[in-house]
Amino acid sequence: MTTVQVEPPDTPPAPTLAGGRRITGAGPLGIGVAGLWLTVIVLLPLAAITTKSFDDGWSGFWTAVTADNAVASIRVTVLVSIVVALINVVMGTVIAWVLVRDEFPGKGIVNALIDLPFALPTIVASLVLLSLYGPNSPIDIQLNATQPALVIALAFVTLPFVVRQVQPVLIEVDREVEEAAASLGASNWTIWTKIVVPSLAPAILTGAGLAFTRAIGEFGSVVLIGGNIPGDTQVASQYIQQQLEVDAPVDASAVSVVLLLIAFVVLFVLRIVGRRSAKREGADR
Repeated sequence: MTTVQVEPPDTPPAPTLAGGRRITGAGPLGIGVAGLWLTVIVLLPLAAITTKSFDDGWSGFWTAVTADNAVASIRVTVLVSIVVALINVVMGTVIAWVLVRDEFPGKGIVNALIDLPFALPTIVASLVLLSLYGPNSPIDIQLNATQPALVIALAFVTLPFVVRQVQPVLIEVDREVEEAAASLGASNWTIWTKIVVPSLAPAILTGAGLAFTRAIGEFGSVVLIGGNIPGDTQVASQYIQQQLEVDAPVDASAVSVVLLLIAFVVLFVLRIVGRRSAKREGADR
């Protein structure tokens, strides 16, 4: 029997600079510095809050996260955040499409405004929204202390996520495929659903996940306009602050851990779905 050996594909050579020097990775020192920084900034605080949440044991943790007001605040937070993420999926994709595919006066200003929620202190956003939709609303629309007010506030602070994820992908989309489909008689809707959306799906999912996880932990933008009504408009971050004010740090830490778990699971699932979608799109091509 003849054995056929298949040689593994050659690894592409590392890029080189002028003079023949190779560009390499950061090396052990760079990896160590990055790992140390992530440990100090991310892992240690997460470990500390998780440890604190179990100071009274598993029974104490379970009692804290199943208290009526805790469950109600988590439920309100998750539901409102889902609505906000869905709004961002639609409106963020539309805005990205307009910014990439259309030309209009003031386009640069609009593009810059997308990042305003990142720069503006979130409590300022809450104050502005309260002035606009509060008891003395100049447009006669009073939404403060309602769940629609929470949606508006969270939609404001999460606006950039889907837009900035979809925009660069949309720029790189091969428009010749769309033109070929149009020349073969495909409708705009068919081109959008069969060609454009599958290409953008991983970016849209990533942006939606980031918007959702930002929304479930948001505090500043809802603190004034939300009303903080237990069981109705009190979000988890406000409940956590309330527990700290009544000297119940274990309860506050327990609810914080639940939010962290929700955020981690959502991001993990969306990352898997996004990767599979990207692989499927690549295979179709």
